[in-house]
Amino acid sequence: MPVTEESVVIPRPVSEVWDFLIEAHNWPSWESSMLECEQITDGDVEVGTRWRGVSRVLGKRVDWESEFTEYRPLKATTAKSVDGNKVGFSASTKFEEADGGTRLTYRLETESGLGGIFGKLADPIVSTAYSRVVRASLDNLSDLLTAEQE
Repeated sequence: MPVTEESVVIPRPVSEVWDFLIEAHNWPSWESSMLECEQITDGDVEVGTRWRGVSRVLGKRVDWESEFTEYRPLKATTAKSVDGNKVGFSASTKFEEADGGTRLTYRLETESGLGGIFGKLADPIVSTAYSRVVRASLDNLSDLLTAEQE
């Protein structure tokens, strides 16, 4: 199971980072591969809440739907793909106080590798490219949340 995991320290309190990331519509503003993201179940986010979105991986459109399987406010979330996705995945975020701010760790595990949508032989290339996208996106998130306070 291929894994992409990256972390960033954001100079904002955990509560602010959490509040921003728990809103589906905020994700495309910083996650460069995400074109659309919306919550499709009513109410506050909790275990069982579903999000739907569209991402672009190496130029290929990937429609997805996920369901929260873990929801620990101000600590961690995990969402897993639901039936019908082209790529099975589990995405998690972990929030920790660090260096006067928040260490956010984002982890994506895919069942067959992101290369599965391109062919198995592409797995290492796609995984490396996606790791770079995640790293840059986390830096974008830090810049965005820091700029909001200036």
